[in-house]
Amino acid sequence: METVEEDVEEYSWREVVLPRLIPVVPHAAPELERETGERRRGRDLLVAIDFGPNSRHAFRWALAHLARIADTLHLVHAVSSVHNDLVYNKSQELMDELAVEAFKESLVHTKARIVEGDAGKVICREAERLKPAAVIIGTRGRSLIQSVLQGSVSEYCFHNCKAAPVIIVPGKSW
Repeated sequence: METVEEDVEEYSWREVVLPRLIPVVPHAAPELERETGERRRGRDLLVAIDFGPNSRHAFRWALAHLARIADTLHLVHAVSSVHNDLVYNKSQELMDELAVEAFKESLVHTKARIVEGDAGKVICREAERLKPAAVIIGTRGRSLIQSVLQGSVSEYCFHNCKAAPVIIVPGKSW
């Protein structure tokens, strides 16, 4: 576990060790872009994860529509305390399961981080740190009045993220 100071605010996070699914080949030739002949570098995609079905739907949408072979999916889960081992272990199980699914579906590399704090702020902070091509977030599909009264993580990220937010509404098939 590491505590990181950013500006005035500090926050705690724990890196999640995921199973190594993509074998490391030490002397492999780099994949080259067809047009330029330069080494192809994948994009970073940040996916906000929790235990709900809407974040799982957003994760699967990202695999189906955004992820390419050279990309890296960064799974971020905001929790109230990273010191709680029960929460950490459950989150790690979820991240392991999603990493295996990401590899099977899209052959992408996955990294995961469990961060302590308010979900919207955590997602925006991680987006600022990683500078991803997109931030994929699931939403509950509440009405405008419910979002205003109760607050919405996806709405907060839409207005405050410095990376491009992609908000996935439940029930929409692809």
